[in-house]
Amino acid sequence: MRHSLRAFGLGVLLTLGCVAGYTQLDKILKAGGIAVVVDRFGGDMDRAINRLTNTKPDKNFATKVVPIISAGNGAHIGAAQVMGKPDVVRQVQAVAQVEGDFLGREVRLRALIPISTKNPQRSINRVEGVGVSGIIDIKI
Repeated sequence: MRHSLRAFGLGVLLTLGCVAGYTQLDKILKAGGIAVVVDRFGGDMDRAINRLTNTKPDKNFATKVVPIISAGNGAHIGAAQVMGKPDVVRQVQAVAQVEGDFLGREVRLRALIPISTKNPQRSINRVEGVGVSGIIDIKI
């Protein structure tokens, strides 16, 4: 009887762990999928946005596609094109998304900040002189 009760309890715990783990696994796979897509096709996406906007980078002006990372949890949630002088654009590793509220909860604010790291959980190191020029939605 005691052995059966332990086995049942262990089964319940394993089932709950699998259910909770699946929801996390889904987020991990989506975030990892976005990171792979941006790493693999970032240059192609950059050229596509430049064609769309008739932008012609040169030696004084550069563009680059990087992942958008939620500053709260570090998850990859999309991609963005950044633009600026070539030496500062090279420093950008990601765009941090920071969200807040204004006028209570009537207005939702979202800031996109070019940063020099792919791990903004501790601090956001803004890259000055670079702006976000495009947003890429990736369907996963």
